[in-house]
Amino acid sequence: MNSAELTLPATDDAQERYFQELIDRDSRIEPRDWMPAEYRTSLIRQISQHGHSEIIGMQPEANWITRAPSLKRKAILMAKVQDEAGHGLYLYSAAQTLGISRDEMAEQLIAGKARYSSIFNYPALTWADMGAIGWLVDGAAICNQVPLCRASYGPYARAMVRICKEESFHQRQGFEILLELSQGTAAQKEMAQDAVNRWYWPSLMMFGPPDDESPNSAQSMAWKIKRFSNDDLRQRFVDMVVPQAEVLGLTLPDPELAWNEDRGHYDMGEIDWAEFHEVLAGRGPCNAQRMQRRRDAHEDGRWVREAAAAYAEKQAAASLKAAS
Repeated sequence: MNSAELTLPATDDAQERYFQELIDRDSRIEPRDWMPAEYRTSLIRQISQHGHSEIIGMQPEANWITRAPSLKRKAILMAKVQDEAGHGLYLYSAAQTLGISRDEMAEQLIAGKARYSSIFNYPALTWADMGAIGWLVDGAAICNQVPLCRASYGPYARAMVRICKEESFHQRQGFEILLELSQGTAAQKEMAQDAVNRWYWPSLMMFGPPDDESPNSAQSMAWKIKRFSNDDLRQRFVDMVVPQAEVLGLTLPDPELAWNEDRGHYDMGEIDWAEFHEVLAGRGPCNAQRMQRRRDAHEDGRWVREAAAAYAEKQAAASLKAAS
């Protein structure tokens, strides 16, 4: 059901009740609908952070395009990096419908006022990391993002449909890289195992802090921006990757990982939340490098933005003159 099927509020006093009725009926909130200021602020934070993550996430993979082991692998990786840039575009566009400009979002990122996913502050040391990032990082993204296709805010939900389709393809690409390495030489399998060992725990951290320490999760679920809690999504991810790891012939670096018959889920060890908070605070292995490269890219592209703005202004002036 969309918002048009409900009776519009006759007075301003009814707007909040109307908004809540839309949420309760699982309808979509659209840009022109009234929404609480807190809802708008929360969406801008989440969507822009998501967009920043896609853009920063291009860095560890782009670094391997020229070093991929074959022309086929180079082409696939290049296409994937282009996909990530597109995801950032979709998300920034969705955020702009909430009244924030793309320039403002870029400035927030560059100034360190906006966050992006902590996972992208880890280094990609070997070719096997491209497989681990695809299988684990994109796999975690899928678990987190598929429910967002039903987010209460229409532009965000619609953007996520295409993003999730492409992320699913990326996850299969990563799995295939690891499968080929794990079935190769002993050195190749060791490289694949090393990559999984390094990326597994950071992938679990992608879902955010535990539910009792997540300041935004409960409200996001009440507004139906999110559909599942951080811990529930993390559990889904672990349940998904354990059998996949068995197919790969690789082990997950958690000695406490075990099937719990009573719960119907895998039990897991404790995440190093101190490391998580250190990375979020800007003290991860690659925080400074990732941000400096983003700043450099933004500055290097200044002339393009200025030229595009000048051209648009010239075209607008020409159209106005022709109309008069």
